[in-house]
Amino acid sequence: MNTDTKIKSEKMATKAERISGSEAIIRCLLEEGVEILYGYPGGAIMPVYDELYKYKDKIHHVLTRHEQGATHAAQGYARISGKVGVAMATSGPGATNLITGIADAQIDSTPIVCITGQVSSHLLGSDAFQETDIVGISTPVTKWNHQVTKASEIPEVIAKAFYIAKSGRPGPVLIDITKDAQFEEFDFSYKKCIGIRSYNPVPKTSQESLEAAAALINQAKKPMIVWGQGVILGKAEAELKAIVEKAGIPAAWTILGASALPTSHPLNIGMVGMHGNYAPNKLTNECDVLIAIGMRFDDRVTGDLKTYAKQAKIIHFEIDPSEVDKNVKTDVAVLGDSKVSLASLLPLLNAKSHPEWLQEFKDLYAIEFEKVIKYDLHPTKEGLTMGEVLKEINIQTKGNAAIVSDVGQHQMIACRYADFNITKSNITSGGLGTMGFGLPAAIGAKMAAPDREVISISGDGGYQMTIQELGTIFQTKVPVKIVVLNNEFLGMVRQWQQLFFDKRYASTEMMNPNFVAIAKGYHIAAKRVEKREDLANAVKEMIASKEAYFLEVCVEKEDNVFPMIPSGASVSDIRLS
Repeated sequence: MNTDTKIKSEKMATKAERISGSEAIIRCLLEEGVEILYGYPGGAIMPVYDELYKYKDKIHHVLTRHEQGATHAAQGYARISGKVGVAMATSGPGATNLITGIADAQIDSTPIVCITGQVSSHLLGSDAFQETDIVGISTPVTKWNHQVTKASEIPEVIAKAFYIAKSGRPGPVLIDITKDAQFEEFDFSYKKCIGIRSYNPVPKTSQESLEAAAALINQAKKPMIVWGQGVILGKAEAELKAIVEKAGIPAAWTILGASALPTSHPLNIGMVGMHGNYAPNKLTNECDVLIAIGMRFDDRVTGDLKTYAKQAKIIHFEIDPSEVDKNVKTDVAVLGDSKVSLASLLPLLNAKSHPEWLQEFKDLYAIEFEKVIKYDLHPTKEGLTMGEVLKEINIQTKGNAAIVSDVGQHQMIACRYADFNITKSNITSGGLGTMGFGLPAAIGAKMAAPDREVISISGDGGYQMTIQELGTIFQTKVPVKIVVLNNEFLGMVRQWQQLFFDKRYASTEMMNPNFVAIAKGYHIAAKRVEKREDLANAVKEMIASKEAYFLEVCVEKEDNVFPMIPSGASVSDIRLS
């Protein structure tokens, strides 16, 4: 390590003893409190798996059926537990198969550590069998990565990896370890990393910025909060609730911020974004102060940046300085950890209410209810809707389930209509939009929170991208519940084709297999529902099951998700049909 990356370590360290690099990897994971590891063995990582066999009573290794499944499972584990998820794979294709999950974790700020095996150091650069430059490939989509060629480097690199993954704005880290480093012996000791020179993961919150933010909020006539996942990552749910209630501010959420404030809270005004609620999207362009907390103003939230909240003063609470002014110009930036900054803001705020402003949200909600929600949740047509499936799940779980959704129409419906009473209850792929995320992420989430009901919700398209992870469920007996909303289309793409490509349904209609038979082939209880009168009992049976359960619900083939902001349009141009 050079002086720029020299790490600070805890004074207490494990006593030195001579062991192999591969055993050192396992010992390091144990020192970091790792209990579950997702992965897939292969030649270049085999020495580590050999040592793992000796420690199988201390670390539970979950053999996923694909390396991508391992990263998504690690993500699900991390998102619901708040801990670092861990995935492991061999070199070459094993390592490259991790990339989608790593990229997903990077954009969604999920702390995972991925360990890959590599060919022996003397073969590097020779195009040896299953040699791939995974460090070069993963550099754009990791928070940090490093290649280890000497066993003695392992403890310090792994300590640094866990510290970087979970500190500040979390993210994925990859460590690539050559096979000779795994075999080599050295004097092992471990010190946890508590700091790195030149790396300041949590900027200090300035009192001046807090006072400026409070002044704008106290003067506001039409304030509005939009919160994101930064509230959940910062464990600032109580602070957010206190601010919302004291200042009487209507508060909306991004897709990854869902569940930080209960759905039923009277000042929770719904979801912003392309398929968010009508009122918070529309009134973004009418508020006088917009308070963004732990969100990054991505394009799905802002629509056309040239017209986004131009009338408003913008306050941005953010831990990552690079996000400030990146997309939306702020008037006041409050840097720092959300829990600390929101707690510091609270005493500076005046106790207020904004009944007339809040009524504007209620009035627009009434319009959305009449034109969209009523038909999603209480349909008059014969075919089942995705919305009524979520409604039934709410009834059966009382809004206490963790919903792990894949990507597509069903994802938007799940986020819009699921009741979230408990934080960390909405786990989905936000920034990357990874089809196939849902099933393996639900496996990881259920293993991290065995006492919670965890329900995977997928469409028939995304489900088949990682359907092989039914094998992981069969082998581990993890009692995750799986719901597939089957419309026999790649639904979201079909919706765009209908609205913007004159109904040219190019390559979006799906010819699907017998999903129930496949689930039963993995010895998972399964049922198919086609009629409304069968839905309630089927969901009740699924929730009551103590084991894994698969439920396929056949829904209307050409239903669309509304409201919708057309791509590149203003949030004011949100459509209800």
